[in-house]
Amino acid sequence: MTNISMSPFMNEIEWIDPPRGFTMPHFIPYKGDEDSDRHLKYYRSTMILYRNNDALMCKIFSTTLQGEAQDWFHTLPPQSILSFNELSFVFTKEYSSNRSIKRTSDHLFNIVKDPRETIRNYVKRFKVEKAKIVGCNEDITTAAFRNGLPTEHPLFRKLIMGEELTLTSSYALAEKHALWDEAKHSNKNELEKKHMERSPTREDSALETFTKFIVPIGQILRKLKNEPWFELPPPMKCDLTSLDHTKYCAFHQGPGHTTNGCLKWKKYLEKLTNEGQCDEYLDRSTNQPTQAGEVPITP
Repeated sequence: MTNISMSPFMNEIEWIDPPRGFTMPHFIPYKGDEDSDRHLKYYRSTMILYRNNDALMCKIFSTTLQGEAQDWFHTLPPQSILSFNELSFVFTKEYSSNRSIKRTSDHLFNIVKDPRETIRNYVKRFKVEKAKIVGCNEDITTAAFRNGLPTEHPLFRKLIMGEELTLTSSYALAEKHALWDEAKHSNKNELEKKHMERSPTREDSALETFTKFIVPIGQILRKLKNEPWFELPPPMKCDLTSLDHTKYCAFHQGPGHTTNGCLKWKKYLEKLTNEGQCDEYLDRSTNQPTQAGEVPITP
C-alpha cells in the first residue's frame, strides 16, 4: 500500500481506482531534456478519453517520467498537488528552459536568398522554416517570400507587380523560374564544355611553333616568377564559377586550364627565350626556331 504522507498528491488523488475497462496507454517517456509543453500536449492527446478524471490524469502522468524527470517528481513536497492543472504548472515551470522558442510568421522575414543560392534551394529552405510555425499567416508568408528575393531578380519584379498573388501561385511562379535558371545553366555549361574541348586543339597546333625545353614549362615558371623582371598577367575577367576547377594555371593564378597548356604563358616564355632568359632550359638536341613561327635555316 502506498504511503500517502510521502506522495505529492492529496488523499483524493492518491486513492483512486482506474475506471472499468481502462487500459494503460503506451507513452514516450519524458527524461527532462526536451520541451515540457510538447510532452504535456502529447500526454493530454493520448489521455483525451479521461481528461475529466483529474485524479487519474495525475496518477498516470507520473508514470510517463523517467530519469532526471522521475527524480524531480519525487522531490515534490508530500500532498502538495491538488489537481492536474497544478501538476502541469509545476512541471512546465521546472523545465521551462527546455521550451522550444515559438516562432511567429514574422520570423520568415529573416530568410533572405543568398546571391549564390538557386531559386529552387531558396524555396526549399523557406518552406522548411514555414513548416516550423504553427498557424502561419498566409499573407505575411507571401510577403516574406517575396521580400527575401533580391530586388533586381526578375522573380521579385513579377511578384511585386502581380495582383493578389497567393502563396501557392508565388511558389508556382518560383518553380517556373527555377526551371528556367536550370535550363540556362545547363546550356551555359554545354557551351563552356565545347569551348574547353576546342581550346586544346588550338594550343596543340601552336605548340609546334614554340621552343622546346628539357623540363615542363610549368617548372620553368616556378623558377622565373620570382625574378624582378618577371611580369604576371592581370587576373582573368570571366565568370569563375563556369571554369573547370579541377585545373589550375599558376601563370594566371586561377582555375580553368593547366600551366603547361596555357597559351599566354607559352607566348610570354617565347619572348623570354628570345631575350636569353631561358638558355639553361633549352632542348639543344633538336633544331629550335628562335621565334614562334620562324623557320630555322639549314646551313
